[in-house]
This record gives sequence, C-alpha cells and structure tokens, in this order.
Amino acid sequence: MAQHVTTRVIESPVLAAHFPDVLVILAKRKSFLLKFVGTTVLLAAGISFLFRNSYTSNAKIMPPQQNQSMSATAMLSQLGPLAALAGSQLGLRNPSDVYVAMLHSNTIADALIDQFSLMKVYDKDLRVDAERRLDANTQIVAGKDGVISISVEDHDPQRAADLANAYVTELEKLTRSLALTEASKRRYFFEREVKAASDDLANAEVALKQTQEKTGLILLDSQSRAMIESLTSLRARVAAQQVQVRAMRTFATPENPDLVRAEEQLKALEEQLARAEGGQGKRGFADVPIEKVPTAGLEYVRKLRDVKYRETLFELLAKQYEAAKLDEARDAMIVQQLDKGLPAERKSGPHRAIIILMVAVLAMMAGVLAAFFMETLEQSKEDPRFAAQLQLFWFYLRGRRR
Repeated sequence: MAQHVTTRVIESPVLAAHFPDVLVILAKRKSFLLKFVGTTVLLAAGISFLFRNSYTSNAKIMPPQQNQSMSATAMLSQLGPLAALAGSQLGLRNPSDVYVAMLHSNTIADALIDQFSLMKVYDKDLRVDAERRLDANTQIVAGKDGVISISVEDHDPQRAADLANAYVTELEKLTRSLALTEASKRRYFFEREVKAASDDLANAEVALKQTQEKTGLILLDSQSRAMIESLTSLRARVAAQQVQVRAMRTFATPENPDLVRAEEQLKALEEQLARAEGGQGKRGFADVPIEKVPTAGLEYVRKLRDVKYRETLFELLAKQYEAAKLDEARDAMIVQQLDKGLPAERKSGPHRAIIILMVAVLAMMAGVLAAFFMETLEQSKEDPRFAAQLQLFWFYLRGRRR
C-alpha cells in the first residue's frame, strides 16, 4: 500500500503531491530557483534604471459658479429632499464638468503643443499623436467641492509646472471667447446685429448719395420730412422689437412672461406701422401715405426713409448691445487659481522598488511552476508509455498520417 502511494506521487508530483513532497521538489530545484529569480530580478532592476525619472506638478482652480434663475431657485427650494433629483432632471449639472471638458479640448491642447514645442519634446511627427501623449500625461479631476485639479507629468519638473499653469491661462482665454452665460449670449447676439445694422446703414447712405446726385434733390418740405421721420422711427422700433424677441427666444421658454409681453408689444407696433403705411385711421400731418408724395421726389424719399430707418435701428441696437456688455461684465466668469503649479522636488516615477518587488514575486511563481514541470517531465521519462506518446505526438505534428 505504501509503495502504491509513492508511485502516485512520482507519476504526478504537481497534482498529487502533498506538502512535504512540495518542499522536497523545491529543495531539489533550489539552485534553479535561485538562479532564475536572481537573474530575472537583476534584469528588471537594470531595465528600470534605463527609465527616465518623471515629475508631476499640480495646479488647482475654482471655476466660476453659474447663478440659477429666480424661477429655478424658487422651484428647487420647494422640492426639499428631492432637489438633487429634480436638479438632474432639469439639466442643472455640475458646472465644473463643462470646464473639465474645455480643458480636455483640442483648442487648449494645440495651444500648449505650439507654446512648448511638444511635438519635438515627445518626438512625434503628427500633431494628433502629440495631443494623445499630452492627454495621457495630464490628469484633470473635478472634486465634489467644485475645485478642479490639473496634474501634469513630465520628465522636466519645470516644464511640468509650466504646463499645469498654462492650462489655467488657456482656459481663461477660452472662457472669454465663448458665450457661457445668459448675458454673454445676449451680448454675442446683439454684437452680430449691430454689425449688420452698421453695414446696412453705410449701404443706405451710399444709395442716398447716389440718388441725390441723380435727382438733384437735397431737402424736402417740412410735411414730408415729418412724415418720413415718424414712419422711419416706427419701423425702426418694430425692427428693434423683433430683434429683442429673437434674442429672448434663444434663452427663454415660450411661456416666459417677459417673452409673452415682448411679443404682445411687437404685435401692437406692427399694427400701428401697418396703419401708418396705409394712411388709415386719424389723419395728421405725419399720417399722409407715402404714395401721396410727389412722383419727382419719390425715389429720394424712399432712400432718405431707408437711411433714417437704418440710423434709428442702429441706435436702438447699439443701446441694447451696450446694456448686454454691462450685464456680461457684471456677471463675468473669472477662473480663480487656488494653487499654482510648482516644480516637483521628488520624482513621481518610475517606482523602481515596487517594480523589482513585483518582478521578484512573479519570477518566484514562474520558477515554482517551472520546477514542478521539470520534475514531472523528468519522472515521466522513466515511464515507457510516456515515451511512446511523445513519439506519437511528434509523428502527428510533422503531418505524417497513415
């Protein structure tokens, strides 16, 4: 019976060996294990010292907090414990997420690549490869307190600090060029409208000058002038109100009281303009229809009316534009830097001790498995059946089938 048990251990030392048998196999192969593990550890240590030291610099910023509207604030105050759930359903997300996405944008990455010549530093021929390398070396995290942490890793500690601080600088530039607040959106909208109105006014003045040279008319009587000024002023008010309504529709819902009031005012002005242009209602000296102007001066009247209209519209839009600029300046979104990135005094990698320890553990595990495999192979060679199966394996491996 004892001889039978010993035979089982010899046939399969890996599967059937007990604890004393394992110690016997390891003691038998100790020379192999020491050489294998020692060689692997020395090789790993040599390779780890070929890696360049890396340094990490960290900068922290506090992004501006967007103010919620009065209606949203009042509604959330009534929800109580459900405020967080309602906020997520209403789209009131953490504003820090927007700035994290901006920091990861290609606009900032390209600016940093050009500023620090990172394509040459990273030894990359394509800009997209440099962008990926920079993104891999940068970690941007928004904490629960809203503070954004920017960590940049580089082989040069000074360049790592400069890159972390440059992220903050480029973010400030990007926020100034984008319309992120409601006031910024209004300013951007009226800025385009004022530019278009200025161009139209210049074209109308040129057209009036050409008409004056063509007809020889310079002044009209007081009745025509009063009629033109009244009509053009009314048309300009209608156009300005239309612009105001379009601007409010970009950020207000159809049920917004201010938007409804503005639409009603626009409707009333359009009705008044229609009566004035058609000469309906009570007739005053300024209510004479444009068709009653003498034919000789009709072209001049139209050009002068167009100039007056464009001029009045430009003045109204310019006032709206200035008001939007003041609102934007009052609600300016300033990125505040809490901690400035400084050159790291200690390296952040590679951690050579951890690398060597992990390699030693893996090498020991691999060496133990190799020792058991070698023991199994050595003892199996004494079995005639194993030699026959091995010969048959090589026979089929060479493809010599019968």
